[in-house]
Amino acid sequence: MISPWDRWYSTSCCLCCHVRTGTIILGIWYMLINAVVLLILLSALNDPVQYRYHLTSSELGTDIDVMDDANICIATAISLLMILICGMATYGAYKQHAAWIIPFFCYQIFDFALNTLVAISVVVYPNTVQDYLQQLPGTFPYKEDIMSTNNMCLVFAVLLFIGCILSFKAYLIGCVWNCYRYVSGRGTTEVLVYVTTNDTTVSPLSHPPVSHLKDTLTVLLLSELHFIAFAQH
Repeated sequence: MISPWDRWYSTSCCLCCHVRTGTIILGIWYMLINAVVLLILLSALNDPVQYRYHLTSSELGTDIDVMDDANICIATAISLLMILICGMATYGAYKQHAAWIIPFFCYQIFDFALNTLVAISVVVYPNTVQDYLQQLPGTFPYKEDIMSTNNMCLVFAVLLFIGCILSFKAYLIGCVWNCYRYVSGRGTTEVLVYVTTNDTTVSPLSHPPVSHLKDTLTVLLLSELHFIAFAQH
């Protein structure tokens, strides 16, 4: 009987590319995004006055909360950790080291769980959508039009948007998992082939043929008979 894991196993992903190629592209894409975020955070730490000026003079309004240096340092550390995890996944998929892909896969599961909790909170507390819209700045585009929409329609639209995001994230998780299974299975196959091809064979010196054993026993038996006959005389 085919297990559910084997039923969904495939070595190809979107655009008909291999799961290894898809995992490498995904890891590089995440590294680029986190590198851009890291550059923004480092520039904010380098010149916090200019950073605050750009935020307060933006089109979103003047009531936006600005992160302090401690939060920026925490965000910088998280960005560095994400770059490291994505680099490990890219290297593991390229060099076919399955263990290097596991941290990135765990991050995907954690991110999927967080988005699922957001969807559940919207279903349980539908008024949170209106509360979030009220916290937006007054110059936010189409804020009044969105707030005048029926609350149920807003909840449905938000859930539909989150559902699309979750479906896409689940597909990416499946691609990374299939890459992990492919790399680990390939490594197991190479080990089995190595053991099979390097199996110890029977050496003629360690195990002589049966005919040689018979000749040796015959010589020993004749020697014993000659020794007994000589002793009797």
